[in-house]
Amino acid sequence: MLRDIRKVAVIGAGPAGVATAKQLLAENHFQAIDVFEQQASTGGVWNYNSYAPSQELSVPQTNPYQPLEEPKWEYPGLVGQIQPKPLFVTPMYDRLESNIPHFLMKHSDDSSLEDQPLFAGHEGVLQYLNRYAEGVRHLVSFRSQVYDVRLEKDKGKDQWLVCTKDLVSSRVTEKLYDAVVVASGHYYVPIVPDIPGIQKWNEAYPGTITHSKYYRTPDAFKDKKVIVVGNSASGADIAAQISTVSRLPLLNSKRSEAPEHQRIAPWKLDMPGIAEFLAPSASRPRAVRFTNNEVECNIEAIVFCTGYYYSFPFLSSLSPPVTVTGERVENLYRHIFSIPHPTLAFIGLPYKVLPFRTSEGQAAVVARIWSGRLPLPPHRQMRAWEAQRIREKGAGKKFHELANLEDFRYHNDMVDWALKAQPGKGDDEFTVPPRWSKEDEVVRKNMPAIKKAFADMGPARHAVGSLDELGVTLRE
Repeated sequence: MLRDIRKVAVIGAGPAGVATAKQLLAENHFQAIDVFEQQASTGGVWNYNSYAPSQELSVPQTNPYQPLEEPKWEYPGLVGQIQPKPLFVTPMYDRLESNIPHFLMKHSDDSSLEDQPLFAGHEGVLQYLNRYAEGVRHLVSFRSQVYDVRLEKDKGKDQWLVCTKDLVSSRVTEKLYDAVVVASGHYYVPIVPDIPGIQKWNEAYPGTITHSKYYRTPDAFKDKKVIVVGNSASGADIAAQISTVSRLPLLNSKRSEAPEHQRIAPWKLDMPGIAEFLAPSASRPRAVRFTNNEVECNIEAIVFCTGYYYSFPFLSSLSPPVTVTGERVENLYRHIFSIPHPTLAFIGLPYKVLPFRTSEGQAAVVARIWSGRLPLPPHRQMRAWEAQRIREKGAGKKFHELANLEDFRYHNDMVDWALKAQPGKGDDEFTVPPRWSKEDEVVRKNMPAIKKAFADMGPARHAVGSLDELGVTLRE
């Protein structure tokens, strides 16, 4: 067992970081739990602001090794605002609504999200997350950016020197911890693939290519011929929003088939992947060629909804590196523990998941292992898990994908693991999140159809707070 862990640093006070702080606090074991958040409030990626300097986007963007982001400052002037507020670019856009029903999205110990519409808007989710954080807010240092985390040895024991910068005063602080949780999210470095001709095309038509990270409203696309690249949930939503003002049909380029509920839409034309950005010419201006050899000209805007790299600039000194390609975190057990240094943990890496509850289950395991109530398996067994995962999913971006109910099985495994802990000072019956049920699985399978039915209601959807009100028949 890992013992003598008393001081823990948590990087990030978004949904994952707050869930982690709650689990650590409930152990009643740790002498210090310090949470560092570079923004001015909890909520993480759900903090919306209109700051979106798309001119800073590199085209192509294929390098996960990017420096820490410098904030834009919002100075006091709003009622109740005393200190300047650092603004960071997040992928949150103005009309975003969750794609998860509130009763599945919420944390297990706070049902107040169910006061919102069935699929809550980002404002309602942020209000919920701020309420959820009340019990651990005293642990959080806001406007505090972690710029370096260095491994040090003390009598053969790993320790972590966490270096932070107060973004208001620029004061730098260094402090040693026994363990570190990275809960800073993975929506920092956008991916813009290196398609032949893209760099010169971008230079010829500056401002035409952007990424969903910088999307806020559809207004800038009015009457334009637009390509949206990607068919993720956000990509489909952004395409639908842009189509309300753009020229029709909107071109939706994707390498894989869209989910069934996204395939038929009168406002879009599905296209395969982009094979080439064609050199500017009088006969084919602003043209791209797709993999089926079709050419489209006069393209006035392209939005890449192609995801993000895993990037942790504050861990750049660690060897071996935590990520090489940016497609996954290396040397990791169960998507959480660094195998060479198990006092370094990551919460919230998996995707295609229900993230709040997934993070809760992970945090419950981390808290119990670090308090000494639960053992980690031997090093050889952890290595074997990673090797098996690579055989099944590959060493690329699929490594952290938990699709097709794998996230439910993973969460239930985390719960079962946490409940094996030796008795402690807390009450595990109430602090370990529950397993997903068979009824939850049925809803999970039907989520795309439920979301479509909700969206089809138009403005009336904002008054719908339950499945019964929606009137959807669930298929087993």
